[in-house]
Amino acid sequence: MHTHIIPEKLPRFTDKFGYGDFIYLDHHKPGFAKMMKGHKFFREIEANCWDPQIRIDEYAGNKTQVQVVCTIPVMFSYWAKPADTLELSRFLNDDLAQLVADHPKHYIGLGTVPMQDTELAIQELRRCKEIGLVGIQIGSNINDLNLNEPQFFPIFEACQELGMAVLVHPWNMMGFDSMEKYWLPWLVGMPAETSRAICSLIFGGVFERLPKLRCNFAHAGGSFLPTIGRIEHGYNCRPDLVAVDNDVNPREYLGKFWVDCITHDPVMLKYILDTVGTNKVTLGSDYPFPLGDLDIGAFIEEMNLDKEVVEGIFCDNTLDWLDLDKKDYL
Repeated sequence: MHTHIIPEKLPRFTDKFGYGDFIYLDHHKPGFAKMMKGHKFFREIEANCWDPQIRIDEYAGNKTQVQVVCTIPVMFSYWAKPADTLELSRFLNDDLAQLVADHPKHYIGLGTVPMQDTELAIQELRRCKEIGLVGIQIGSNINDLNLNEPQFFPIFEACQELGMAVLVHPWNMMGFDSMEKYWLPWLVGMPAETSRAICSLIFGGVFERLPKLRCNFAHAGGSFLPTIGRIEHGYNCRPDLVAVDNDVNPREYLGKFWVDCITHDPVMLKYILDTVGTNKVTLGSDYPFPLGDLDIGAFIEEMNLDKEVVEGIFCDNTLDWLDLDKKDYL
C-alpha cells in the first residue's frame, strides 16, 4: 500500500511554465533515467519506476499481486503557482488512472492535489474520485505549514465526505539544508516529519472533528509511536502549551489511524502492532527505492505472528483503510 511510480515521459514543465525546478526525466540509457530537478541531478531511477509489467513481475517474485501506487513525493510541487501544480497533478493523476484501468487486478491509485490552494485541491480531489482513484497522497507539511492549519481542514473534510483515503508521506523535511550530510534528511528528518504530521492532526483537532477520516502514515508512523510516551507526558505536564486546541489525550487516538509496516526491525514492528493494534498496520514497501522494504514483508513471515495478523498486514487492513472489497481483486 505504499509504492511510488512516475510516468515514463514527463513534459518539461520548467520550460512550459517559465520558472522553477520541476522534475523531468533524462532517459540516458535503456532501462534507466536521471531525474533532473531543473538542471540539477536528483537521482537515477530504473524502469521499474514506470514500467507496469516489470513491476507486476517483480512483485510476483515476492508473492504480491496488488500494488497501491502514488507519485514520488518530489513531484508534489507545492512550492509552485497553484494553477501550475494543478496542471502537473492532473497529468500525474490521469496517468495513474489509466494504469489502474489497464491493470485493475494489480494496481490501486492514490492521486496528488495542489494542497497549497484549498479550492483547487478539492476540485482535483473530486476529479480523482471520478477517474477511479481511491484516495490521495499528501506531504507531511505544506510549504512548512502544519497540516492542522485552517486552510487544509476543508480538504480533509472533503476527503471524509467523498470517502477518499489519505496517505501522509514525509517531504520538505525540516532542517534539510543544515543536515544534508550522511543522508540525514531521509534517516532523521523523515521520521520526525511524520511525527510532526500526526501530532499536528491530533493537537489541532482534525482527527477529533473528522472521526471518519481514513489516514495512513508512511514508515510506520515515523518517530510518533516510539515517542508516544514523551508526547503524552508533554500533554499532561504542559496542557497550557499542548492542549490549546484539543483537550483529548493523544494516546486516545492510537488505533484510529493506520501506519505501514516499514520498520526494517521485527522488534519495532511488534511494538507497533501492540501499540496501534494489529488491524491498523498495513503492508508498505516504498518500492522501488532502496530505503524501502524491497523483500516486501519477508521479515514479517519470519516473526511467528498469528495467521490472522499476517493476513491483516498483507491484505485486509489495507482494504479496510481504502474501503475496498477483496473479491474485486480475486
